[in-house]
Amino acid sequence: MSRVSDFNRAREFPSRARFAAICRLSLALGFSFVAVPLLFAQEQPAITLSQQVKDLFRRTASAVVRIHGVDEHSPICGTGFFIDPTGTLYTAYDVGGEAGDFTIEFNGKKYPARQLVADIRSGTAILKIDAATPALPIGKSEELEVATPVVTIGYPLDLPRTPNFGMITGFDRKCLGGYFSTVHLRVSVPTQRGEAGAPLLNMKGEVVGIVVSGHESNLPCYAVPVEAAEKIRSDYVRFGEARHGWIGVNQFSETPEPAEGSRVQITQIVEHTPAADAGIKPGDILLQLGQKKITEAEDVFDAAFYITAGDVVPVTVMRRNERLTFHVRADLHPDSHRGLIASPTMNRAIPLKLESEPQRAP
Repeated sequence: MSRVSDFNRAREFPSRARFAAICRLSLALGFSFVAVPLLFAQEQPAITLSQQVKDLFRRTASAVVRIHGVDEHSPICGTGFFIDPTGTLYTAYDVGGEAGDFTIEFNGKKYPARQLVADIRSGTAILKIDAATPALPIGKSEELEVATPVVTIGYPLDLPRTPNFGMITGFDRKCLGGYFSTVHLRVSVPTQRGEAGAPLLNMKGEVVGIVVSGHESNLPCYAVPVEAAEKIRSDYVRFGEARHGWIGVNQFSETPEPAEGSRVQITQIVEHTPAADAGIKPGDILLQLGQKKITEAEDVFDAAFYITAGDVVPVTVMRRNERLTFHVRADLHPDSHRGLIASPTMNRAIPLKLESEPQRAP
């Protein structure tokens, strides 16, 4: 029995050695087999995303153009894009707002362009050429979230049409102590001179914003939501000009007890204004202005941007425990008579247009 036992023990050592060797080999091979699929899996999303951007660029690039103009100081150059098949295009105010003698490079030719309307409050301008053109579809910026992937297409410096990929990193009402006239999209896309006016596209190729400003560091950039430009375009179609509205609610405070999620209490209404004439009173808690729900004071300024003079605006308030809705016909914004002022730019051709303090309330 002991010999058998000795035999068994004698056979045991090489078996363990072979087993360990096999294990080591299997482990090594196993890692090799596992690593390849892992690396392959990691590469696949990047390859897929790259292909998406390439496809998007191929579909949309023809509608993006270079704009030349001359302002009081020197020639300027920027980007724009067609939004209808009759040659209407959007660009940034810094490109098409105060310059003249516009020329559009499109389809290998140069076309003279004229300004239809320019609006410093939104930071946008609308130009037009007399030609049949492609057009980019308009999307909805409200569908964007932080980390939503986006693409811009512009003409940096004297370089050809160039795509840039990034993501939405914020929705800002103010920056560096200054206030935007409406919420701006903060985008992790590097921008250079010449790219002001570039379209901000979602991954379906729809326009969700227009690049209007950037920092000295070129990262990030800001884009105004496309709805802001659409509001200006609608005003132009109806009235031949941008018509920013105002109802006369002048000051707000934060109420300690929210009503339906809103802490915005009206504290001052200008006499003989639409709000006063409609019966809105100090002490009312503002719940909704136009189509936008109000929860905090900054919401009011964003909602006010979309008010058009002459339109009837629904205004919903909470007065004590009663929910009231007033229909107020907006007047022309008082600042429209003297122009809405923006502070000096930080980066020519990609300005950071900011006001030193919040604008007059609606």
